[in-house]
Amino acid sequence: MTAISNNSTGISTDLMATVNPKKAAAGDTSVADDTNKFLTLLVTQMQNQDPMNPLDNAQLTSQLAQLSTVTGVNQLNTTLTSLMGSYQNSESVQAAGMIGHGVLTPGSGISLASGKSVYGVNLTTAADDVQVVIKDSAGKAVRSIDLGAQAAGSLPLAWDGKTDSLTGSGAGPVAADGQYTFSVVATRAGAALKDAAGLTLGVVASVSTGAAGVKLNVSGVGSVSMADIKQIL
Repeated sequence: MTAISNNSTGISTDLMATVNPKKAAAGDTSVADDTNKFLTLLVTQMQNQDPMNPLDNAQLTSQLAQLSTVTGVNQLNTTLTSLMGSYQNSESVQAAGMIGHGVLTPGSGISLASGKSVYGVNLTTAADDVQVVIKDSAGKAVRSIDLGAQAAGSLPLAWDGKTDSLTGSGAGPVAADGQYTFSVVATRAGAALKDAAGLTLGVVASVSTGAAGVKLNVSGVGSVSMADIKQIL
């Protein structure tokens, strides 16, 4: 398309002003602003078109279709941003309600107190057999537990502190209170599953929000996301 102008450069002042607009103020990125800029450019283009070679219907339709596409994408982005904000607010409220509650998150630690402890196992897929081995601080196995076949999902478990070492009465002694670790071995059709993981118990102490989203500060575990919470006890 050829532009006709009265100035020496062959390009109209209005068209130059439209193509090179003044810098927009911060935050001037709304859908309405984008639409107005597009329409202003289109009108200016039509005002300065060559009468001998005017903008045909196909070109006009194409440009209007581009406007519709850009407007739709911008509206979608605005909607998604709003939804993300609403979701984060909802997640914050939900997380705040978990303060003071025990939760199971990925980990391999067990805290034994007064002969009682809680831990868990998480399976992404079902297993024919699941074995748990609890070890002391020196890495020595003190208790082996056969859970048998288990369906996919999170399974909370309790350990009473009993060990595999037998005494004269035939019962294993109770382990001393303290910190222990455990490992999970799950198999299906004789093959080990790589998606079996241990879950450690912690208490939600506080909640924080930031660029990384909502985080729960769990005692003995650290900062975790909502997705890391496998079960609330």
